Amino acid sequence: MLKILRTAFLLSLVWLAVAPEISLAQRRVEEVDRIIAIVGNEAITLSELKERLQSAISQLQRQGTPLPPQEVLTEQMLERMIIDRAQIQTARDLGIRVDDAQLEQTLTRVASNNKMTLAQFKDALQKDSIPFARFREEIREEMVISRLREREVDSRLVISDAEIDNFLTQTANAASEELYRVAHILLRAPESATPEQLQQLKAKAENVLKRAGSGEDFAQLAAAYSDAPDALQGGDLGWRPLDRLPTLYAEAAPRLPVAGTSGLLRSANGFHILKLIEKRGNNAPVDGNVRQTRARHILIRANELISEAEAKRRLEDLRERLKHGEDFAELARLYSQDGSAANGGELGWINPGDTVPEFERAMDALPPGEVSAVIQSPFGFHIIRVEERRTQDLSQEKQRLAARQALRERKMDEAYQDWLRQLRDKTYVEYRLEEE
Repeated sequence: MLKILRTAFLLSLVWLAVAPEISLAQRRVEEVDRIIAIVGNEAITLSELKERLQSAISQLQRQGTPLPPQEVLTEQMLERMIIDRAQIQTARDLGIRVDDAQLEQTLTRVASNNKMTLAQFKDALQKDSIPFARFREEIREEMVISRLREREVDSRLVISDAEIDNFLTQTANAASEELYRVAHILLRAPESATPEQLQQLKAKAENVLKRAGSGEDFAQLAAAYSDAPDALQGGDLGWRPLDRLPTLYAEAAPRLPVAGTSGLLRSANGFHILKLIEKRGNNAPVDGNVRQTRARHILIRANELISEAEAKRRLEDLRERLKHGEDFAELARLYSQDGSAANGGELGWINPGDTVPEFERAMDALPPGEVSAVIQSPFGFHIIRVEERRTQDLSQEKQRLAARQALRERKMDEAYQDWLRQLRDKTYVEYRLEEE
């Protein structure tokens, strides 16, 4: 099944149109479309909601996430469509566009990430009953929303020197040897919420918390109730050190047992529920020193002309030639399909996190002078040779840059949620879902 930037969601609903004068035996089932919401000056139709729901259901099934009740998922999906439509309208007003050439580059990359050519990817979408034209425009919208966020939120975050100084002081002696994988549920509060609205939202959040605490599937609850963009991924934020989590979560996560759920957390954006999925050690240094690796590699990509099996076979042949004394750099110049080929596959000094995980794991396992087995990464198939290693003290400037980035990551999610809340409140929305 496909991994895509974001799936669209739709439900198969059939509406009966029956004329009174027609007998029961003569009644026909007709699929009809109608407007279910007005956002700004644009309409959202029933057919659009159906498609988004069906895609959401398919995504949840692929992930193995139990499906929320249909009426709950429908309500949540409509709200997400409203937020998306509001962002697209704002981007259009600001002149933010994605041209066809940029879109094609992204689609090609999406296909490559799924280890397919673009043509193969189109066929795969067709087999999943996803029209490519619709998928193409959804990706364009995702790119537009991403650029809007960069312009209106990310680029406006200000990290002061005082904040960096304070961060470095706090983390100088802190144990940063642990990584946390957490999931969350956000119930977003309106920008100008009344006390009554906040009380209703809190009661809803407490009910979700109670259900999470009683053992209900957290990913299912996130899909059904969370207002965060990652709701359909179960609210999973992935692996992060504490300094890369939002402050609210960084304070709560260390107190949770693995698989434990927090109490109700309150922020300006609403109510939050946090779950600690896993915790593990972190190889990142805490004293400013990093282990750097100088390595070479040979990359062969699978494509229309070279199958994955053929790419692996070619690299196995090259490994055999290396065992018989041929020069790695020369073979890289002759056969590697990476930009480093001209330099004999030389990648220079690599810091932890500079490469994709698959490549880094294989490289880290090699002693200097040895050649790896054939490994696969999102870029293709590789063989790697480690030339040497060293431990390097990070410069003060680099430490400050790392601190600035950590602070940005900590603030970005909170700032984006706050911006979405304000955008939603000022957007005209008229609901017509319940109309007959």
